[in-house]
Amino acid sequence: MKYKLLVLDVDGTLLNNENEISARTLATLLKAQQMGIQIVLASGRPTYGIMPLVKKLELDNYGGYILSYNGGQIINAQTGKLLFEKRINPEMLPYLERKAKQCNFAIFTYHQNKILTNAPENGHVRREALLNNMQLVPVTDFSIEIDFSPCKCMLVSDDEQALIELEAHWKRRLNGVLDVFRSEPYFIEVVPQFIDKANTLGFLLEKLNIRTEEVIAIGDGVCDFSMIQLAGLGIAMGNAQNSVKSCADVVTASNEEDGVAIAVEDAILAEIHPSEIPLDELNARARHALMGNLGIQYTYASEDRIEATMPVDERTRQPFGILHGGATLALAETVAGLGSMILCKPDEIVVGMQVSGNHISSAHEGDTVRAVGTIVHKGRSSHVWNVDVFTSTDKLVSSVRVVNSILKKR
Repeated sequence: MKYKLLVLDVDGTLLNNENEISARTLATLLKAQQMGIQIVLASGRPTYGIMPLVKKLELDNYGGYILSYNGGQIINAQTGKLLFEKRINPEMLPYLERKAKQCNFAIFTYHQNKILTNAPENGHVRREALLNNMQLVPVTDFSIEIDFSPCKCMLVSDDEQALIELEAHWKRRLNGVLDVFRSEPYFIEVVPQFIDKANTLGFLLEKLNIRTEEVIAIGDGVCDFSMIQLAGLGIAMGNAQNSVKSCADVVTASNEEDGVAIAVEDAILAEIHPSEIPLDELNARARHALMGNLGIQYTYASEDRIEATMPVDERTRQPFGILHGGATLALAETVAGLGSMILCKPDEIVVGMQVSGNHISSAHEGDTVRAVGTIVHKGRSSHVWNVDVFTSTDKLVSSVRVVNSILKKR
């Protein structure tokens, strides 16, 4: 396929204004992963704050990645392995704390599931803890009690002009040591030198052997500017700042209007052809799902025909060694599900509605059965598939009718 990696900013991009992934966006991103696309969540949030979204999108099953702290860490979502990390030298903390006190700014940092701060009563700090489901820990002497190297530090104030002045001062004073930028009108972020989403994404691309032209990046903020420019297809959200829109190849709808779903449907799903579906990757990624547990493997896919195999073993047989009828129906649904997914338009989803089977003969333990699914009705609201299951000697075991309901994403 033309694109292999989809990089998504989180706040203002993946999430709507209620900090939720819409049903349409969720269905679209799951389908994209089922078609072989890998997803990277690239966010200024701490790793801990991204984990609920990883579970929601099933990145741990499909093999996605977490790019957290604006590029301070890369985590393999499937294995939990830390692939990249860069932290602030703790010797810089007394200077950062002293400046925060001089300006009467709050200061905080992240550690595992905690936010450590000198101002636990500050409304912006409290919202940050709530947003990431993290525990607030008050500290009196920030630079002394922070006994680790943080991924980033945050300074907080409602005096935007004072933040602007400090940002300008620090860009000169800390040049070559730390990078500084305002991510919100009330936040200054301090990160290790050269840490931004594009630089860290470049490290991941090299590790995965993926070219920049095979990447789509979607974002809305100034922190997304560099990764949007790096990607082969850079997409700005409709709610993005004008400076971000001006550097993007495409502007999609806003985060309140399923902008991510629309962009992915147009750029990825509309371009997928059955011959391009990476069946090996689908099989590998389904190993923790039902089809993986039953040993089901896709072997062929086209617009009107899907084939898969399943072993007759301790997972799929009855106690006396004959293929279980329930496993046969699961095989048929798996075949018909992929077939309907291929036939669906980008803004549609598949919901299994009915399955009925006629079991004609038996298959015995040690054999491998083959399912052949063919479309017999393709309507606007439903697909009907006939799935025949054969033994390795082409004896017909079962003939199954599967009805899938086709719904518009909402």
